[in-house]
Amino acid sequence: MALRCSAGPRPAACDRPEREGILIMTTLLPTTTAGSLPKPAWLAQPETLWSPWRLEGEDLITGKQDALRLAVDDQRQAGIDIVGDGEQTRQHFVTTFIEHLDGVDFEQRETVRIRNRYDASVPTVVGAVSRPAPVFVDDARFLRAQTRQPIKWTLPGPMTMIDTLYDAHYRSREKLAWEFACILNQEARELEAVGVDIIQFDEPAFNVFFDEANDWGVATLERAAQGLKAKTAVHICYGYGIKANTDWKKTLGSEWRQYEQTFPNLQASTIDIVSLECQNSRVPMDLIELIRGKTVMVGAIDVATDRVETAEEVAETLRNALRFVDADKLYPATNCGMAPLSRSVAQGKLHALAAGAAIVRAELSA
Repeated sequence: MALRCSAGPRPAACDRPEREGILIMTTLLPTTTAGSLPKPAWLAQPETLWSPWRLEGEDLITGKQDALRLAVDDQRQAGIDIVGDGEQTRQHFVTTFIEHLDGVDFEQRETVRIRNRYDASVPTVVGAVSRPAPVFVDDARFLRAQTRQPIKWTLPGPMTMIDTLYDAHYRSREKLAWEFACILNQEARELEAVGVDIIQFDEPAFNVFFDEANDWGVATLERAAQGLKAKTAVHICYGYGIKANTDWKKTLGSEWRQYEQTFPNLQASTIDIVSLECQNSRVPMDLIELIRGKTVMVGAIDVATDRVETAEEVAETLRNALRFVDADKLYPATNCGMAPLSRSVAQGKLHALAAGAAIVRAELSA
């Protein structure tokens, strides 16, 4: 049974009439990142997830903006085409958004099994969830002011949000996911209005909860993206390069075919772009055939190692992907976020990504 909620008012149209709010990508094989980049050491503990801020008050606000500028400059110097914020203003890709919602108590915590593989203490849904104010819109407006290049903003997806909480109110994963989808749609529409070109929803939970993803997960994702003129993306990967994820991947066998479970429904969905992990993974590249017609964000950078790829290694991954996706629908990217890496390693990987894409771009243009 489909569950519904109010979409709320539509924000004013994007003030970019020359493009009518729609991304027109003229660069072949435009490069981008999947999400996070390392934070500067003066802002948070390097190479650490969930690291507390080292600044407070107005200094923290200014520090976050300075870090965002650095992230943009790192991408510019590397030659990245579609620029992100590197998630410099948030501690975590899921919980920072949830922290701004009503109905969730971060003091009342319960232990739940995250991604069906490790236990974690999480906040509790204690009442109806709602978004009293925009969460990332000011940050996105600031990012838009830093560059004339296309920009991408990441949000957690509904299924991944519910998997990061204990629900003492709705007591229904599906109902809570629909509520979050409506809230995400409100945020996404306002992000679009300040000039975001691509809005990406992170759904690593799609790689675990296959039945739920197909029964209602893809539908809630579409609800989160409903009515957007900006391009929409879903990022599904095998996680950051942290021990819990690398240990899990060791149990998955010689072929990782998880994408096979959800790609058919995603191919039929309204989502424009599908982001997947490819570099140094055991994902059969031919699974991309299952999303034929979609733009594919191919992970050509391994985020689980400090070794920086060569440009040729990146190029070879892209050549393999081009057997299953048209060149005008391939976006070279990282496998996942790079927050746990050092800044120097992440910078090297960004340069390798751009250089590898340039090799293949030249081959296609020859």
